[in-house]
Amino acid sequence: MIIRNPLSTRPWQHVLEPLSGYLMLAEALYKEGNKFGEAWNFGPNDKDCRPVNWILDKMVKYWGGNSSWELDKNNNPHEAGFLKLDCSKAKARLNWEPKWDLDTTISLIVNWHQEWLSGKNIQQQCLKEIEAFNKTSNGNNN
Repeated sequence: MIIRNPLSTRPWQHVLEPLSGYLMLAEALYKEGNKFGEAWNFGPNDKDCRPVNWILDKMVKYWGGNSSWELDKNNNPHEAGFLKLDCSKAKARLNWEPKWDLDTTISLIVNWHQEWLSGKNIQQQCLKEIEAFNKTSNGNNN
């Protein structure tokens, strides 16, 4: 992989994390209406706020083989060095919390892509991940 800003920090998370928050928010909107009709963030815990190079090193480790990444030395447009989502409102008002830590998330993402590339039944893989996500209590890993 060619990477522009390996020292930049981004809010990495599994796609099921914000989806679970959206579903909780939809339920609150249905039950209580406009009380919840405002902007919301659903993102990772602060401890999972990591730079791109940390993420890539983990992905390379989980992918195995001769996977690697390198710095893009081209002249690229400016990007923010640090992006983070403030999820304190979702945690306080919806009792929403991320379920999977970043290491678990990266492992699952790499596994999903390897299954997809090998031609396996990706729908089954998705259903398996959803089931595992639903069995995981908030704040705990697999």
